[in-house]
Amino acid sequence: MSIKLDSRHLYLQVIDKIKEDIEKGTYKPKQKLPSEFQMSKLIGVSRATLREALRILEEENVVTRRHGVGTFVNPKPVFSSGIEQLNSVTYMIEQSGKTPGSQYLSTEFQEPTEDERLRFNPKQVDTLAKIERVRTADDEPVVFCIDKVPEGLVPLDMVHREDSLFKLMEAYSGKRISYAVTYIEPTSYHDRIYEALHCSPEQSLLLLKQMHYTDEDEPVLYSANFFRSDVFSFHVLRKRL
Repeated sequence: MSIKLDSRHLYLQVIDKIKEDIEKGTYKPKQKLPSEFQMSKLIGVSRATLREALRILEEENVVTRRHGVGTFVNPKPVFSSGIEQLNSVTYMIEQSGKTPGSQYLSTEFQEPTEDERLRFNPKQVDTLAKIERVRTADDEPVVFCIDKVPEGLVPLDMVHREDSLFKLMEAYSGKRISYAVTYIEPTSYHDRIYEALHCSPEQSLLLLKQMHYTDEDEPVLYSANFFRSDVFSFHVLRKRL
């Protein structure tokens, strides 16, 4: 059936057509789509209509357009979580049916900066344990984690045995994390992090900066987690007051 027999706006038909082709496997994740000239001929619409459809598909994160290079199909995120739910990375990976793992890069004690002292306020912190890891799902790197914990709450000689710092902290020091204050920030290319996650320079990451607290409002863990956006997606439920 010709796309022009549909009564809706042409660009909406084009959006559905491209999504359908992706679902059927005509265009696979990370594959480059045909040129605008080729696609407009294949679908039977003007290049202006095609461009409008691609613009909306990019807003929906279905495709990525790289200036001077072409348009590429984005992989569907494997892990999806409500940002209002505080779940560990380990839990999210397990819920998707995959096996969580960790590649430990470094562990060290360091003196906190003035900003870090303020983050842990009113808790007096003289020494922080810094832990750098790459979290994996079925051995594929998906998150680069930088965690900072006040000395004595987590045993550094045991972090390589337990993927979840939440569980390790609770078992070792009795501190149970109950909530976190989270900030989501855009992040630019970083050689070390992108290399560890096997990312291309054009790929985006989701940076979640979180301060974790116990039920008694004690700050016990600060983390900066770099999530691969082709693997993770987050959503939030917003209610009108």
